[in-house]
Amino acid sequence: MKTYLPAKFIIERDLEKCIRCEVCVNQCSFDNHSYDAEDDEMRSQSDNCAGCHRCVSFCPTGALTVRKNPIEYRDNYNWRPEIIEDIIKQAETGGVLLTGMGNDKGQRIYWDHLLLNASQVTNPSIDPLREPMEMTTFLGKKPDRVEIGPDGELKTEMAPQVKLEVPVMFSAMSYGAVSINVQESLARAATEMGTMWNTGEGGLHPKLYQYSNHTIVQVASGRFGVHPEYLDLARIVEIKIGQGAKPGIGGHLPGEKVSVEVATTRMIPPGTDALSPAPQHDIYSIEDLAQLVYALKEATHYEKPISVKIAAVHNSAAIASGMVRAGADIIVLDGLRGATGAAPKIIRDNVGIPIELALASVDSRLRQEGIRHRASIVISGGIRNSGDVVKAIALGADAVNIGTAALVALGCHLCQQCHTGKCAWGICTSDLFLTKRVNPDIGARRLVNLLRGWSMEIKDILGGMGVNALESLRGNRLHLRGVGLNDTELRILGVRMAGD
Repeated sequence: MKTYLPAKFIIERDLEKCIRCEVCVNQCSFDNHSYDAEDDEMRSQSDNCAGCHRCVSFCPTGALTVRKNPIEYRDNYNWRPEIIEDIIKQAETGGVLLTGMGNDKGQRIYWDHLLLNASQVTNPSIDPLREPMEMTTFLGKKPDRVEIGPDGELKTEMAPQVKLEVPVMFSAMSYGAVSINVQESLARAATEMGTMWNTGEGGLHPKLYQYSNHTIVQVASGRFGVHPEYLDLARIVEIKIGQGAKPGIGGHLPGEKVSVEVATTRMIPPGTDALSPAPQHDIYSIEDLAQLVYALKEATHYEKPISVKIAAVHNSAAIASGMVRAGADIIVLDGLRGATGAAPKIIRDNVGIPIELALASVDSRLRQEGIRHRASIVISGGIRNSGDVVKAIALGADAVNIGTAALVALGCHLCQQCHTGKCAWGICTSDLFLTKRVNPDIGARRLVNLLRGWSMEIKDILGGMGVNALESLRGNRLHLRGVGLNDTELRILGVRMAGD
């Protein structure tokens, strides 16, 4: 017996406005629109509607509306409609429920409970339009002290450093999870803005080799696409142990998205699920991690920083301490609001901790142990705007990664159907017809505009705080105050209550 589940959305068509141009038919990748030539009539069904608004955006006469289905269940806070419908789906399929994007549950967003200080009277503000404002960030291990020779020449041997013109990089999004046009947009924007983009665990397409000086490559548990040239091309090599959307489990790219080109880049057969093992089989201890870190340093002639990425979990601070002592030059923390192309829904919604708490605890632990300078901290998982960036730096981050925000800039409407490979906006798909919907020229320009706008806002915020360099703000929590937080939350974050 198949149980009918009500459609999530309803498509409404204004027949007086509709000119039967069939644009909606061509734009909908979920087959919700059709044209009946015999009756000369446009028809819509809502069963498969993902609420992506592609048809609404492209309808030339504004004849379409998509709205949530108002069907209501009997009120029951414990047995909400989403939970009931998930049980029905699993009763019919016997499988794991997959979803795309990040955690959409109501956990507290701590960025919204933190406020920044501002200069008033005793500490003059700075006008970023007329006075220099230092936004440059260097990622990598810093020395215990710096020695300068009598002629002003640097005597201290420096570990490899990566210079960022803005403290915002693009998160790891692998080829196959997103289209090649999306990756090209990210790579071109990162190059123009003097920052970095990340290949994710899917290898690097030869088309993107030209952007190698702004490329972070990943070595994940599946080692997809990893070969000597891949490592040589990288500016930073990142060991991926975990990610915020699915801590403790491996990556999963459904076979429907593994096209011939994706398979070639990943070095796997076409049409097969790309499943990364849950553990990194090279790593079962901090000593194992150290061995892999130094193996990669040796393989890249000690010319590149080695980054290690983990999901934000309860003991992140202790793990981060071990990572630094294992030789990691950069620590990447990914919080529970981090997004992904495909994750078990139950993992995404119930595992991990907010990035704000993980960041504060890691920064505090490394400072207490006197090793904070030995690694940079980069965070990701729900960074939405320049205000979040500034608060993250004040909490102790050197830089942030953005993924969802970058995809929204490219057209994403967060319909959470990334795992299907049918993304109507051409973002999370390998379908060549859909992929063309992202033009790398336009995509790169939109991403550059986003980072440029955020950069100007960050300078305005810093100027208003009377701070003329990001370095002066990094980890300076006196510039933060909490609102609506309890004593335990304030203690973990290391901030005082507003008005204190």
